[in-house]
Amino acid sequence: MKKYCILAFMATLFLVGCNSYLDVKPKGFTIPELLNDYQLLINDLSLIRASPAYPDYLSDHVQAGDPVDVNKSTSFESLPTVKKRLYMFEHGAIFEDGQYDPYWEAAYSHIFTYNVVINNVLNAIDGKESERKRVWAEAKIGRAFEYLTLVNIYAKHYDPATASTDLGVPMVLSENINEPYERVSVAKIYELVEADLNDALPHLASSSAHKFQALKTVGFAFLSRMNLYKGNYAAALTNAKEAIKLNEYLEDYNQYTTKLKTTWGRVHLVGDEDVPFPDVRENKETIWGRLGTSTYGAMNAEVYASASLLDTYKKSLPAGATDMRLKLFFCADSASFGANVVRFPGRTLFAPYVEMNTGFNTPELYLIIAECEARQGSVDQALSWLNKLRDKRIKNNVHVAGLSKEKAVEMVLDERRREIPYTASTRLIDMKRLAISKDLTGNVTHKLGDQSFSMPVSDNRMILPVPPKVLSLNPSIPQYER
Repeated sequence: MKKYCILAFMATLFLVGCNSYLDVKPKGFTIPELLNDYQLLINDLSLIRASPAYPDYLSDHVQAGDPVDVNKSTSFESLPTVKKRLYMFEHGAIFEDGQYDPYWEAAYSHIFTYNVVINNVLNAIDGKESERKRVWAEAKIGRAFEYLTLVNIYAKHYDPATASTDLGVPMVLSENINEPYERVSVAKIYELVEADLNDALPHLASSSAHKFQALKTVGFAFLSRMNLYKGNYAAALTNAKEAIKLNEYLEDYNQYTTKLKTTWGRVHLVGDEDVPFPDVRENKETIWGRLGTSTYGAMNAEVYASASLLDTYKKSLPAGATDMRLKLFFCADSASFGANVVRFPGRTLFAPYVEMNTGFNTPELYLIIAECEARQGSVDQALSWLNKLRDKRIKNNVHVAGLSKEKAVEMVLDERRREIPYTASTRLIDMKRLAISKDLTGNVTHKLGDQSFSMPVSDNRMILPVPPKVLSLNPSIPQYER
C-alpha cells in the first residue's frame, strides 16, 4: 500500500500541473483488486494530515512577533516567506517559484487516492457488497472534504448571486491522468461536494474503533457545515441536529490546568499532571479526526493573539468568570517551555501544545445549531445551545438570556472565534463567509513594529493564489487577480 500512496502523489503532480498525455496507469501502479487493499488505501496516514495552518496569517486573529522577538519562535524575520507575504497582505504569489504548496498539492494527492477507491472499489473481486459500499462511501466523504477545503481557500466564498461564474478549483474525478480538466465554478464544486455527501450517507457505518473513520455522524456534520457556508441555514440546522443526536459530548475545560517547563502535555487534568488534555485521537468531541499537514501544520508558540481576538475573549464574560480556553491554550505575559522563562509583557502567546482536530468536532455542531436558530429568529433555542457549550468552557459561567436576534447572532459568531481560534483555516473561511452576509465589514489590519498593513475583508487577497509551481506547467489556468 505504500507503493500506491507514493505513486498517487507523483501522479497527482502531473495531473494538477499539465495536460500531458501519459499512460492511464503510472508506471508500476496497479489498480487494486481486493477490498482490503482499498481499505488500506483510505486508512493511509498520509490522508489524515490534511489541513495546514498558514492561511490563518491572513486572519484577524494573528499578531506577529517583533522582527527579532524576545520569544525566538515568534521572530518575524525567522518566518517562512509565505507567512510573511500573507501577514503583510502582499499582492500576487505567496510561494516562490517551484516551491511546494502543502495545501494544494496535498489535497490533490489525496483526491487522486480517493478517486482510485471511488471508481474501482465496487468492482473488487471479494468482500460483501455492503462493505464495498462502505469503503466507497468513506472515500466520497474524503474527496468532499478536500474539495470543500480547496474551494474555500483558493476561491471566493459561496455567494448565490455569483457562485455559478466565480472561479472555483480544478475538478478531478478520475485517476486517469490523461483526462483534461478545467477550473470549474464555485457552484460546481459545491454541487460535487453535496452529491458526494448524499451518496455516502446511507452506506456509512454507525461506530468505529478509531476517530479517523467517516461515520454517519460525519455525513450529517459535513452537510451542516457545507450548508452553513452556503447560507442555507435551515438545511444546516437540520443536519447539525441529526449529527448531534449521535454525538453530543463536550469536554469540560474546567477540569484542566497547566504546568510549567514543558510544551506537549502542558495542559493536564487538575490533580494529575500525567493525564494530558485529550488530543484528536482520545477526545470524545472528535467526530472525524484530521490533523495539520506535516509542513506548516500548526502555530504553537508562533504567533501572539491579536487585540481583536483578546477583546473577543473578554466580551460577554460574566463578572468573576474565567474563559478556560484563553487560560489553557494561551500564555499571557510570559511562558515557560523549558528551563528558562521568556517574558513578553502585554502580549499573549498561542501555545496549546495539543494536537487539535482539524476535521469535525461536536462544539462546531453546537455553534452551527446556535447560529442557525438565531438567524431564523429562535433566540431562546440559540442561547440554550450556546449556554451548554459555555458551561463547559467558562468557569463560573452565567447563562445568557433576553438578547435580540441581532445580538444573539453576534454572540454566536464571537463564540466561534473563541472556540476555534487557530484550527486549520476556520477563521479565514468565516471572515470570507461573513463578508458575504455583511456580518463582517471594514478592514483587517496587521501590525509589525511601527508598520501597519490593512486591506478590506472582501479583498481578493483573502483568496490564496494558484501555486507558481502549477502555473509554470499550466500557465493558461485562469486565476484571481490579487
